[in-house]
Amino acid sequence: MKHLWAGRCAACRGWWARAGAVRFFTPPPALREPFKAPARRLRVSARRRVAALTGRPPPSCCVAMDIGADEFEQSLPLLQELVLGADFVGLDIEFTGLRSNLSGPQQISLFDLPSEWYLKTRQSVQQFTICQIGLSVFSSIEGESNKYVAHSCNFFLFPTTFGVLDSEFSFQASSVQFLNQYGFDYNKFLKNGIPYMNEEQEKKIKHNILTGNWKVRSSLDKDQIKVVIDEVTRWLDLAEEGDWMTLPGIAGFQAFEVQLVLRKALPDIWTVLRDQGVIVKKVSTQHRWYLETTSCDRESCWKEKILLSARGFSVFFQMLVKARKPLVGHNMMMDLLHLHEKFFRPLPESYDEFKLNIHNLFPVLIDTKNVTKDIWKELNFPRVSNLSEVYEVLNSDLNPTKNSGPVIIHASRCEKYVETKYPHEAAYDAFLCGSVLLKVAHLLLWKVHSAVPIPEPSFPLYLDVLAPYVNQVNLIRAGVPKINFAGPDSPSIRPPILILTVRKWPGVSEQQVYREFQNLCKFDVRRLTRSQFLLMTNKFKDTRSILKEYRCHPTLRISLYRYWRHSPDINCLLQVCSVITTWAFIAFLLGGAGL
Repeated sequence: MKHLWAGRCAACRGWWARAGAVRFFTPPPALREPFKAPARRLRVSARRRVAALTGRPPPSCCVAMDIGADEFEQSLPLLQELVLGADFVGLDIEFTGLRSNLSGPQQISLFDLPSEWYLKTRQSVQQFTICQIGLSVFSSIEGESNKYVAHSCNFFLFPTTFGVLDSEFSFQASSVQFLNQYGFDYNKFLKNGIPYMNEEQEKKIKHNILTGNWKVRSSLDKDQIKVVIDEVTRWLDLAEEGDWMTLPGIAGFQAFEVQLVLRKALPDIWTVLRDQGVIVKKVSTQHRWYLETTSCDRESCWKEKILLSARGFSVFFQMLVKARKPLVGHNMMMDLLHLHEKFFRPLPESYDEFKLNIHNLFPVLIDTKNVTKDIWKELNFPRVSNLSEVYEVLNSDLNPTKNSGPVIIHASRCEKYVETKYPHEAAYDAFLCGSVLLKVAHLLLWKVHSAVPIPEPSFPLYLDVLAPYVNQVNLIRAGVPKINFAGPDSPSIRPPILILTVRKWPGVSEQQVYREFQNLCKFDVRRLTRSQFLLMTNKFKDTRSILKEYRCHPTLRISLYRYWRHSPDINCLLQVCSVITTWAFIAFLLGGAGL
């Protein structure tokens, strides 16, 4: 029999439950109300509202760093307060895999237009799932100049398994190995993951629950419900009005379903869920009618609770969307794709529709990868390969504003990040994203006002200097370096395409061409004709290097690609026109000779 259990949150008086490795929760009523108040009024403490509802003291002033299903419900009020009072939110996500092992034309490449890159990557996003989301909520400290406090949290997620919902997802061995190397706890993901669903899944579940048209998912659950109904029916034959019995070991979603089934099948009983299990009481028909019309434990209330419990992290996602705070990440394109797919709607086939949806969800996006690329070139900082190295450079003496920049402190339960590095732990990387943003923004402010004193720094002022980078998200391996979520994408600034003509090498493949150049530099290769290949790189120096190195090669001739000169379509068209012109000229000559 599947292990099920349930309990109550003391602070919020919501309920949580688990079925096997899956947990459900119900937010307190305060969190289900729409956000109608002005922004300043929304900052009123959610903890006080919960305290007023429950008559209990508000929860602790700091959320736990690692939040699973057990801790999620009681953390929601404070999370709401933190997000509403934040200046911006740092984000990082860990996945069960990054990219499907697609081959040939399905692989992403520097030849891809943004729309082509999106369609290829969409397949991988649908195949893998999120195992951890890290958020770092940055808030300026009132009364202290340019000082911020960061509340960082790791959320472990697991897809909702509920009724007809039973998600499939893949693990990529390299991703599992990578996260293991950095100490990722897969038990928290698999055993204590917070459920979630997107809007389409929610509509499906809502329709099935509210119409009573849903199925028990597993055969074990079906068998247990059948045993319970038989047991209650035998007891009812001998019981008198007012007698009661306890069904121990039934809790969570199954407890609600058992009660719904019993109430529907037996008109002379009433059921109540208690800590020790489901209580079944024999009642008269009149008393049953009274309970159905007056009890807060009516069937319709249960159905709403079941739906809310299955939504899980999606409740917090909607909270984040409604807060409309700037969202900050590093190389965050994959993060945005998964946020759309897992919490909003399945990714559309239209690239433009995806862009519009993301912009409506998060009007202000800042990708620190995109920002730092420009700064690094201008200030001659040493080359870096990841977020941690970016953070180290900005904290070093190489940064001319190191001692005058923003002061960032950790909230009390996040102090493990003060002295110790936790690379690729989602909350730690989210904290690095936010810290890098503030330090780079201060550096930009210093550059803009290099000839005059810097004005009193503030986050709105930082946003002003960051304006050219807002909603510009870095794109890895595509025909353009970034995507503009607020309008048309910028034209490509990649190095020019090269064309390789091969002589005396019959049957050469794209892989062989790639291996030919891989020791010198890395190119994406695409076949153009039987003996011609296109070469594309994202570095101008590689283009110059290979043109110089292969200038006099006996079998490989490399030159700049010109569409009107090298395109097979254009060549074919020119050949057809040449043939037509030749025949027309011959006909003209023959006709003239006949005259």
